[in-house]
Amino acid sequence: MIEDDASHCSVLLIDDEPFAQDIIAHGLENCLQHTLRFDTNPERAVELAREVDATVVLVDLRMPDIDGFAVTRRLRLDPTTEHIPVILLSSEDDPDIKARAFAAGANDYLVKWPDPRELVARVRYHSGACVARRQRDAAFVSLRHSQEQLEASQWALHQAQKMEAIGQLTGGVAHDFNNVLQIIGGNLQLLKLMGGINEAGRARVDMALAGVERGAKLSSHLLAFARRQPLQAVVLNPGHLLREMDEMMRRVLGPRARVATEIAPGLWSTTADPNQLNNVLLNLAINARDAMAGEGTLTIRAANVGAGSARPAGVDPGEYVMIEVADSGKGMPPEVLERAFEPFFTTKPTGQGTGLGLSMAYGFVKQSGGEIVLESEPGRGTRVRIYLPRSDAEPAQAEAPASAPLLGGLETILVVEDEEDVRSSTCALLSALGYYVLEAHDAGAAVDIVQSGRHIDLVFSDVIMPGPVSALELAAIVRQRLPHAQFLYTSGYAEGVLSHEGKLDASVNLLQKPYHPDALSARIRHLLRRANKQQAVPAHLGLT
Repeated sequence: MIEDDASHCSVLLIDDEPFAQDIIAHGLENCLQHTLRFDTNPERAVELAREVDATVVLVDLRMPDIDGFAVTRRLRLDPTTEHIPVILLSSEDDPDIKARAFAAGANDYLVKWPDPRELVARVRYHSGACVARRQRDAAFVSLRHSQEQLEASQWALHQAQKMEAIGQLTGGVAHDFNNVLQIIGGNLQLLKLMGGINEAGRARVDMALAGVERGAKLSSHLLAFARRQPLQAVVLNPGHLLREMDEMMRRVLGPRARVATEIAPGLWSTTADPNQLNNVLLNLAINARDAMAGEGTLTIRAANVGAGSARPAGVDPGEYVMIEVADSGKGMPPEVLERAFEPFFTTKPTGQGTGLGLSMAYGFVKQSGGEIVLESEPGRGTRVRIYLPRSDAEPAQAEAPASAPLLGGLETILVVEDEEDVRSSTCALLSALGYYVLEAHDAGAAVDIVQSGRHIDLVFSDVIMPGPVSALELAAIVRQRLPHAQFLYTSGYAEGVLSHEGKLDASVNLLQKPYHPDALSARIRHLLRRANKQQAVPAHLGLT
């Protein structure tokens, strides 16, 4: 049978006469579950009370050097023993002495030597009160911790809901914004291709196109925050990427700042979009430069975080690759830190920042299945830690980006786009490049063209369109009816239609809006050349 904690007493007896131990022990035996500790040195009363976790202290009143009054006061002055019940033992049944005992802080007063029944009753009563008080205090502490955890959880939920709501809003805005940019950029590029513009006019067109590119970057950051940016994720080793970025980081920070890179040996691999990760780290470096006013130390660390390693709250158990970017700048006060990940929130002067750097980092890391932790104090700098899940696969070999001039061809391309102005400019551009262009205002109209038997070499289709037929259903029909035709998607906001958990399948060809004519022509030529090679292989095999 398990004894109730409240029924067990831990008794400390302080008395200068050794025989007192025998008397008290005899009085308590067989009547009370207890442990008894005896000592003749009143100097050690506080120390011993803590050591035995006493629930009752019995103190002799008359002792040499230090009497029971002084011992009681010492117990009351120490925070660790101030609430332990004290029973003074005395041979004097004097009301004045009893009054002094209670004034000193004693809980009870017994005349030597009490009847065992009275001794047991008094000890059990005061010990039970002590245990009850401790249980009450522990309950209050537990309740306070629970309230703090609840408040933290409610705050985290509020932040998550706020960020999700902002993400949905920014994703929708980015979709319409990208279509507008595509209309502007496409028609400006057509003006350049048509020619007949003087130098001043060409300069104005180039200036407007530069504005379109800035808008495209802004939209890309919004989509990254909203976690709606399709990621070209590959297995990579962050250490290699950090080493390649080292010189760029030094140029970004300027000559007065110091960059310290610490990459742990044997760094694990992770799965992420290298271009987006590069952008995130570059934005963090720019934020650090501004926080340090161009001078100070930027420390970049990369390390493995094992399953049993310590990690901040909010980072789920597992194995991660941790990338840390820490600066020695001015830091952030709590009210700024709380809003740091919100898009467009910035403390920089007007014109010196969009407030999208940290929000883009937040969205990218979340979409990549990781966690991002921001820590900062005024005057002590800022530290951003990114936790990306470990990958056991081998890193993919990086391909050198291919640069190609604006090229065209004589093939037939079907353009499927519900935005009339976007469709018009895209069709005009492809026609100017020499292609024979068919157009459809939605996927249903495109299916009719495909099923009509027309020869089509490539379908260039928007992802999000109204109508009963989706872009994915159109692609399936094209693969069935025209197995040699290539399919290229475009979208300003795919919203997970083509991606799984934010990551594109390797077989999906997607060109993000707004797209540059060079990028469009290069992607089309690449797909058409690939189709020609695929058709040529069986023909070659048939001749041998």
